[in-house]
Amino acid sequence: MTSSRLEKRKVKKKRKLRKRIYFMLIPLLIVIIGGSGIFISLWNKADAVVTGSYENDGRDKSNLRQEKVNPKEDNISILIIGVDESEHRANEGSSRSDALMLATLNKKDKSVKLVSIPRDSLVYIPEVGYEDKINHAHAFGGPKASIEAVEHLLDVPVDYYVKLNFHAFVDVVDAIGGITADVPYEFWESDSNDKKNSIHLLPGEQQLNGEEALALARTRKLDNDIERGKRQMELIKAVAKKTASVGSIFKLDDVMEAVGDNMTTSLSFDDMKSFLPYATNGKLNIESMTLEGQNYQPAGIYYWKLDELALNETKKTLRNHLELEKTDRPSESAHSQVNVQPNYE
Repeated sequence: MTSSRLEKRKVKKKRKLRKRIYFMLIPLLIVIIGGSGIFISLWNKADAVVTGSYENDGRDKSNLRQEKVNPKEDNISILIIGVDESEHRANEGSSRSDALMLATLNKKDKSVKLVSIPRDSLVYIPEVGYEDKINHAHAFGGPKASIEAVEHLLDVPVDYYVKLNFHAFVDVVDAIGGITADVPYEFWESDSNDKKNSIHLLPGEQQLNGEEALALARTRKLDNDIERGKRQMELIKAVAKKTASVGSIFKLDDVMEAVGDNMTTSLSFDDMKSFLPYATNGKLNIESMTLEGQNYQPAGIYYWKLDELALNETKKTLRNHLELEKTDRPSESAHSQVNVQPNYE
C-alpha cells in the first residue's frame, strides 16, 4: 500500500459527493439500530432523521393492492431510488436515478430479497407512455414515475420508497471505520471531487475507506452494469454487517448525521420500527438478485434488454416472497410496447 493511500485514509471526509454512487438501504440501517439495543439518544436521533425526511407520496396504497398494507402485519416492498442531485449540476427535481433496487420483506421467515434493476434497462414508462431507459423515469416524474415503471416491469406492488441523494456516502463509510470488500480487478477511478484516476485499487479482499468504496461501487470500466449492480448489493451487505457490529454502535450517530438531509421516504418512523424483527443478533437474511439480459443498441443507443424468461422467473419469485394471491389477469410485458423514444443521455 502506497504512502499516498495511507494519507488519504487519515483524512476525514466532510466534502460533498460529486459523483453518482449506488449505495444505502436506510430502512435496514434502522433495523440494525433497533436490533442492536442502541441508546435512547441514538434512537431519538433516528426518529428525528426519519421524521424530517418523511414525504407523503400521495398514494393511499399501490394500485396493485386490494387493501392498504400494514408493515407490522403484512409482507411489503420498498423501492430504493438513488439519485445525484447537486448544486453544481443544478438538477434538483429533474435528476435521473443512478440506482434502483426493490426490496421485498417477508414477515413469516424474516427474509429480504433485494433486486437490482440495471439503470439502462429498456422498459415501458407509464408516465410518458413509451419505452425508455428506466433511470429516465425519475426525471420524467420523480419517485411516482419510478414506482409506476417498476410496478409495470415486475408486476408486484411497490408499497413504499426511499429516495437517497448520495452526497453523504463517503462520510457514512468513513463513520463506521470503512468496510471489507472484494475488489475483482485492478482499476483506476475518479474520486468524489472528479479528480481523474486518483483512486487506485488492486484485486483481492481488503479494507476500503469511503472514497475507495465509492470507486468500487461506480466503476464499470472492465465489466458492465450487471456486475456493478452485484457489487453494489455486496456493498450494502458489507455496510449492514459493519454497522451491526459492536465496534460500530457508538459511530451510528455520525451515520445519522451523514444521512441527514439526503433522504426522502414515504415510510414513517413507526413503519420502520416494525422492521426490527428482521434483525436477529444484528444479522439480516438478505438474498440479492439482478435482472439478466443483453446489450441492445438500436440506432446506436445503448440499452439493457431484459431476458423475458428470466424476468418472468424473477416476477414469480418476488410474488411468492410477498405471498401475493395469484390472479387470472395477464401480465403485460415490459417490452410489448413498440414506441421507443430516443434517449437524451
